[in-house]
Amino acid sequence: MSETAPSDGVENAAKPAQSSNDFSLQNILGQNHESIEHPRLKQEELDPSTAQGWDEEDANRPAAEGFCVECEDQPAQVICDNCADQYCEVCFAAQHRKGSRKLHTSKPLPKAKIPHNGEALVDITNGNSPADENAEDVDMDESDEDLDRIIAGPSTEILGAQPAIGTKVGEWFVERSRFIPVRLTFNERKYLRLLEAALQVSEYTDKIDTLGFGLSKAKRIVHQIRELCAILSGLVLSADYKLGQELFNDRDFQSNEEFYQQLFELGRRHKIMNPDKMRTTYGKLIYLLQDSQSAEVKDLLSFSCVKPIKTVYTVLEDHGALDLLRDDLVSVATKEIYADGRTRRDIQKDIKNKERAIEALSTRYQRKGLDQETVRQCLYSIGDNHAFLRTNRDPCERIIGYLKEHFHPTQAKESKYSLAIRSGKGGARLSHDHAKQYAFVLQSLTLWREILHDMFKLWSLAEQDLLSENVPYRLRDTGQGLNRVQAAPKTSRMMHAILHRAQQSLGSWVGSSAIHMGDHNVPNALMFIDKYSQIYRILLPICNTLGQIPALAEKPALRSYIEDEFGSPENCVREILSDFFRHGFDGSGADNFFDAGSCIDGRLTSAWNWCAQLEKKRYFHVFLLTGFIGFDGEW
Repeated sequence: MSETAPSDGVENAAKPAQSSNDFSLQNILGQNHESIEHPRLKQEELDPSTAQGWDEEDANRPAAEGFCVECEDQPAQVICDNCADQYCEVCFAAQHRKGSRKLHTSKPLPKAKIPHNGEALVDITNGNSPADENAEDVDMDESDEDLDRIIAGPSTEILGAQPAIGTKVGEWFVERSRFIPVRLTFNERKYLRLLEAALQVSEYTDKIDTLGFGLSKAKRIVHQIRELCAILSGLVLSADYKLGQELFNDRDFQSNEEFYQQLFELGRRHKIMNPDKMRTTYGKLIYLLQDSQSAEVKDLLSFSCVKPIKTVYTVLEDHGALDLLRDDLVSVATKEIYADGRTRRDIQKDIKNKERAIEALSTRYQRKGLDQETVRQCLYSIGDNHAFLRTNRDPCERIIGYLKEHFHPTQAKESKYSLAIRSGKGGARLSHDHAKQYAFVLQSLTLWREILHDMFKLWSLAEQDLLSENVPYRLRDTGQGLNRVQAAPKTSRMMHAILHRAQQSLGSWVGSSAIHMGDHNVPNALMFIDKYSQIYRILLPICNTLGQIPALAEKPALRSYIEDEFGSPENCVREILSDFFRHGFDGSGADNFFDAGSCIDGRLTSAWNWCAQLEKKRYFHVFLLTGFIGFDGEW
């Protein structure tokens, strides 16, 4: 498949194709699939250190008592009166969504505390016990409370919109701040530039993700990591000679473990806050850290490269200042101020109110070890999260608004603006009438909005999956080159929770609800994050163009062109929207009949395919007149 999305991933790892094949929920939650045998080498020769699979006996072992019979790693919440099986809420909804099971009734189970110090429970995703899986989290200094949350699985709570100013904020900011990275300081940005420079010249993925021979893979990994650390040492020495001498006088990497951990953490934190940055280096960084987590590499390297991400929650919790996030003034201090359609007086008033709120909170909650500047940095970081949501999530809201404004849910106002599609016509892979396609588009946009609303949380879980030493990856030919195929149980679980909430809010679901994770379509959590962080690149240019068409029509020459070509500015808007809603969600975009389609990831593939065809549309010149130059974020 030829994907047109810009990539934040790794060199030599092309965009994965999407698939509409329906898998069972157990497979979707991360169960390893059969290896694709290379024409010259068997899987063991591709990566002998990770070629072994999990035990078949473990896979067939029944779920432990009190756990969901389907996913087996979540506590049971309901019991089906007809099946007599116990499910978690998400799995029950997924298994009883269609057919005769849709008529089954259920009743809630009493809540029970999840055991984590008793009998070892089998994790179906990799055959390891939770005790083994949580060993990584303990090493990363997780608190007991956080450990209980992780053992229970990622929280499926999806927070609503930001509390309005003047209302009680409750626990909204406390829960949200758990996954909001702290904005980099001026000094940290200096080291970030050094890290980016070192990653730019590194050939890590070229040397590791290859069918090379000679040194064992572990030794090659250690050699490449040491080489990168040596480059960083030289850059630090050239930037600050005195500091460089102190750090690297004896060329001992192990003694500078904390320095390298902080340096790598800066890159990860910066990427999460700014998805547009590090588009070619982040994948290289995360794959390096992924390899460094294996036990064999750790032994040879003699130090760890990974530390937890520094978040707003951890900074405030370490100094006992979490009450800051429960202060009603925090909604004023973190409010995003925008100028669209507002007077200068109103804008200045909001700026003054925000500055006063920040100063009041920084004064009120400063204490030993937590100065005013650090408190301000935390508040600015929450404000950055709001800016991220406006840029990434709000275009989904605007497109949903256009859909409801210009199209009727059940019938087309005019035949030429009907959303009906037919398989084989115009490249479509699906056949929907107007009402079904309207629902299909609305569901897709709603799901994208929910995903982007919790993107920071998904990113945090994706990194936990990628950097888990208990979930090994396999280097496999996925049809798009060699990729690291790795299960992502935590990310997949959260995605199913988001999908479940979206299905509940809409009442019905059109098309497949399969979520690909850890297969040839979406090899690992990095590819998943890369795909969904691109949504705004599709929707924001469309929103910008549609919003500027009325302004174009105010110019006599351009109005004459629009009226001659489309009849009116309103018809121009409807034609762009109807074509996007038809062929941006028609199941197309794959290079074979089995991929793309109506699955969760296939919808995004179809949208990117529509973007690739834009220059062939008759309204393409309207896009150019509004300043559009591409879907790569540079307009």
